[in-house]
Amino acid sequence: MPRRFIAPALAVAIGGGVALGQTALVAGIDSLLPDADRISAFNRPGTLTILDTNGKVVVKEGPATREKLTTGNMPLLIQRAFVAAEDRRFYQHDGVDLIGISRAVLRNLQRGSVEEGASTITQQLARTVFLSQDRTLIRKLKEVVLAGKIERQLSKEQILEQYLNYVYLGSSAYGVADAAWVYFSKTPAQLTLPEAALIAGLPPAPSVYSPLVNPDLALSRRRTVLRRMREAGYIDDIQLDRADAAPLGLKPAEPKYFANPAPWFTSWLEQELPGVLTKEQLEVGGLTIRTGLNQDWQKQAQATVNNHAGSMQGALVAMEPGTGLVRAMVGGKDWEQTQFNRATQALRSPGSTFKLFTYSAALKYGMRPEDTVSARERCYREGWPPKRFCIPGTGGSLTLLQAITGSVNPAAVAIAEKVGFPRVIGVARDLGITGEIGSYPAMVLGANEKTMLEMVAAYAAVNNRGVWVKPVPFEEIYGPDGELLWSRRVDGPKAKRALSSDVADAVMWMLQSVVRNGTGVGAGLADRPAAGKTGTAEGGRDLWFIGSIPQLTTAIWFGYDENFKTGSSSAQAAGAWSSFMSQVTKGMPVQKFPPKPTLTGSFIPYMAPKQKPKRPQGQAVRQENWESPALPEAGGNRLEPPPERDDSRLEPPQREPSNWVPPAEPTPRRSAPAEPAPAARPPEQPAAATPAPAPVAAPPSPPPPINVPPPVVAPPPLP
Repeated sequence: MPRRFIAPALAVAIGGGVALGQTALVAGIDSLLPDADRISAFNRPGTLTILDTNGKVVVKEGPATREKLTTGNMPLLIQRAFVAAEDRRFYQHDGVDLIGISRAVLRNLQRGSVEEGASTITQQLARTVFLSQDRTLIRKLKEVVLAGKIERQLSKEQILEQYLNYVYLGSSAYGVADAAWVYFSKTPAQLTLPEAALIAGLPPAPSVYSPLVNPDLALSRRRTVLRRMREAGYIDDIQLDRADAAPLGLKPAEPKYFANPAPWFTSWLEQELPGVLTKEQLEVGGLTIRTGLNQDWQKQAQATVNNHAGSMQGALVAMEPGTGLVRAMVGGKDWEQTQFNRATQALRSPGSTFKLFTYSAALKYGMRPEDTVSARERCYREGWPPKRFCIPGTGGSLTLLQAITGSVNPAAVAIAEKVGFPRVIGVARDLGITGEIGSYPAMVLGANEKTMLEMVAAYAAVNNRGVWVKPVPFEEIYGPDGELLWSRRVDGPKAKRALSSDVADAVMWMLQSVVRNGTGVGAGLADRPAAGKTGTAEGGRDLWFIGSIPQLTTAIWFGYDENFKTGSSSAQAAGAWSSFMSQVTKGMPVQKFPPKPTLTGSFIPYMAPKQKPKRPQGQAVRQENWESPALPEAGGNRLEPPPERDDSRLEPPQREPSNWVPPAEPTPRRSAPAEPAPAARPPEQPAAATPAPAPVAAPPSPPPPINVPPPVVAPPPLP
């Protein structure tokens, strides 16, 4: 090679090597930085979007952009206003503007204040999405490097659109679409020049320049933006003068999806989230949750509680039996006054709605709706020294169907005693009831307080032909990148069989009689069958109705937080239930309950476990926990999986024989104490057989409690 060509060739080689080295260095640095494609899926920590069952937004919580503009829909006026205000050389630099930095420093020195920033729009986007707002040199260096990568991966139009969707503009407005609505009740395309200039002037200090806080300062800042737009050639002198003279013209509005139409439901949802997602998934934010909530039903549920509660508080839960999805939840009359959720947090006496477990246990262990039981008064002794209390009766005998239809208390207690309290408790546990359940007569009548959510799930399980499903608020949960994190069908709680299909169908058949002819007649629906049970706690302190149609189970409760007597009855709750269901079932297909099944099993008497010999008084006695013995199912009461439900082939429920007469006491009467006594309850003995105790100087110590079910006081023979 001639010597004259060596130098140029060497220069080219060196230049190429430097270029390759620079390219390799940039590529190496880029590999250590986050991908700019993540910007489109950016969400601030703590943000949450909740959708209803139809995919419509219920509420957006946290610092979320409530409305984004899609690519190509950002108005040119807004783009020019922000470029002039924030980064006039946006289209010339590669992420960092050295000329702009020099100009900003000079202008700020001339003005004697910080009037112009040095960060480009790209740098601001990098800081918003990937970095903190800390004012440190390290953060600034990271910002510069990230800005360069963003410029290499995205177009100028993409960068500007993403920035305009995420920039914070004060008053809980994230992005220009939110700001246009919050300040002017407009869409971005509807903004005028002075309105766009005002919004474009907010990013440096949104709270300071906010027209809602400092209108005079906002006008001054708007004038600055208009002047820069004129300098950039985006507007002429006439437009500048007219816009500068325009009034603020504010028309403030609440951010979209800011108001929560279902606060009781969403508060419960947020309490359930940590049970299905990891701490890291919750902290990232940007979650989108599709729920089972029906917004129309939720609105009707709140109106029902507010219109029927009177001076009391109220709550309502509507649950889909087969899926466990809660379709509506109201925990009180006014969320703004109190955030205590009476549907999920309040422990209240369920009254006679608790009898569901007694009748379910009776049928499970061989009794039938046609079997009779005593309805006479039942008296007991409780506490120490023993005190006498009685459950008033109607006298004579009633069938199980008549007893539940009229909610006859002594009959329900007689059934529980015959079946065995431990069996009743076992059925309640299988149907999802947790917490204390005492083995004594008052338990049958609802002495142990429970939550509404547990009770509605138990009734829904019977409606679901004996299969219990845990109540859930969400159907699917998606991460910030759209990845499916949780699905009810795959990850949700598994259903479990609590009762055989025959037993559950028979109980539902009996509960239909309660609505047709008994204490729940006020809950009847004009166009379809309904089934349910009333419940009134002692003194009317709690008023309940829990009822079902085949597609939905709904519970309603009224009462005072202070546990005052209401002076009302469960008929008030039954009427409210009918009002709610009449509205939400409009347009819903009419379905029938399964027909009354034929129960062929024989009653299996309960055998209490043998008790250990009593120890001398004063020595400690170990109290045993009763467990229901494992007994085989008899005949039609065997716990087999039910066949697939085909409502089109179901016959109407069989009615009672024509010679059946409703009980004379449609409204249950109770004189049992509101607070149940300890589990050990010595039975009352006939007065003639009770010897008078000898006088002593001091009463002896009470005997240690033994968990034994109290026998019936001189009961009539049962078949």
